[in-house]
Amino acid sequence: MSQTVDRALSILPLLAAGPADLGQVADRLGVHKSTALRLLRTLHEHGMVYRQSDQRYRLGARLIALAQEAMENLDIREIAHPHLVRLNEQCGHTVHLAVYEEDEVLYIDKVESRYPVRMYSRIGKPVAITVAAVAKLLLADLPEAERRALADTLEYPLYTARSTPNAPAFLKELERVREQGWATDLGGHEESINCVAAPVRGADGRVVAAMSVSAPNVVVTTEELLALLPQVRRTADAISGEYSGRTTAKESV
Repeated sequence: MSQTVDRALSILPLLAAGPADLGQVADRLGVHKSTALRLLRTLHEHGMVYRQSDQRYRLGARLIALAQEAMENLDIREIAHPHLVRLNEQCGHTVHLAVYEEDEVLYIDKVESRYPVRMYSRIGKPVAITVAAVAKLLLADLPEAERRALADTLEYPLYTARSTPNAPAFLKELERVREQGWATDLGGHEESINCVAAPVRGADGRVVAAMSVSAPNVVVTTEELLALLPQVRRTADAISGEYSGRTTAKESV
C-alpha cells in the first residue's frame, strides 16, 4: 500500500512540470503502463489529475483548489513566531512581523527587546507606511502600476529630517528596495530608532510578510544594527522556507 501511495504521489511533481502522456509517467515511475494507468485513473477520479483531449495528463483543478485553500489557511504569524523569538534571543533587540492588508501595513507580531528602552509599536497597529522598513518591502513587491497608484494617494508626513518627502522619492526608494531585497528605516520615523528588515516569501516568490529588527541608537549604533542584516535575512529565509513548504520547522532551526 505504501509503495502505491508513493508512486501516485510521485506523479504529481512530474505533471507540475507540464502535461505528460502515459508512457512518460510509466517511464518516470519505472513501472508498466498498466500500473501507471491504474494510478492515473485513481488520481483522475479524485480530481487530482485531468486527462486532456490529446490523451496527456495534467494536474487537476481539485488539487489546485486544495493547494489554494491550504495556503489561505496558513497562519504566517504562527509559523514565524518561533523564528522571531530565536532571533530576539540572539540579538536582544525588538523584532516585528508585518503584513499588507487593505492599503495598510500592520504589525501582527512583536517580540520585545531585552533592553530597558522599549518601542511603542503594538500588534495590530498600522506602521508609518512611507518610512517603515517593513512597509517598503511589502509595497516594493507590488506591480509597478499598483505601486505608482498607491504612492500618489499617500500623504508624506515629515516625522524627521530623514522622512520620505514625496511620491517620487518614495517610488525611487521602493525600486531600490526591490532590487536589493532588504530595507532600512534609519531615523525616518523617529530620530533615535533604526531598523533593518527582510521579506518573507511564499511558494510563488511573492512577499507575504516582512520582518524586522529595530533598536534605539542609545543601545546600538547604526553600523552595529546594519551588521545584523545577514542574520535577519537568514531568519526571513527560514520562515519563507517553512511557510512555502520547502523546509520543515526542524530543518529551518
